[in-house]
Amino acid sequence: MAANPQRGEVAIRVDGREHVMRLTLGALAELEARLKVTSLLGLAEKFETGGVATAELIALLAAGIGGGGGAVTEDELAVAQIEGGAVGAMKAGLLLLSRTFQPEMGQPETGQPETGQPETGSPG
Repeated sequence: MAANPQRGEVAIRVDGREHVMRLTLGALAELEARLKVTSLLGLAEKFETGGVATAELIALLAAGIGGGGGAVTEDELAVAQIEGGAVGAMKAGLLLLSRTFQPEMGQPETGQPETGQPETGSPG
């Protein structure tokens, strides 16, 4: 299943398996509780400042995978092989937040679907 940027989804490959991440309200509430922040604004600011611990990134990714319908625990993510390594994990997490809090900012610039395949249908 390909990620749908219009729904705030981001793809991530963990241990060779692609997962779709999405921060639903339930996933956001879980993440707020896990990171001990009291609001959505506090959650966004925590990641915006760049002072994010690895455990917080793992919590974000786990919440996103859960919100996308998958099931990967934080403990599993901590030892998993994530495509792109730590940098790939951080990029996926930041893109997920961007698409959640500023959907228009997280859209592909080319107007093409995230898969890079041209859209089908006739112009006009």
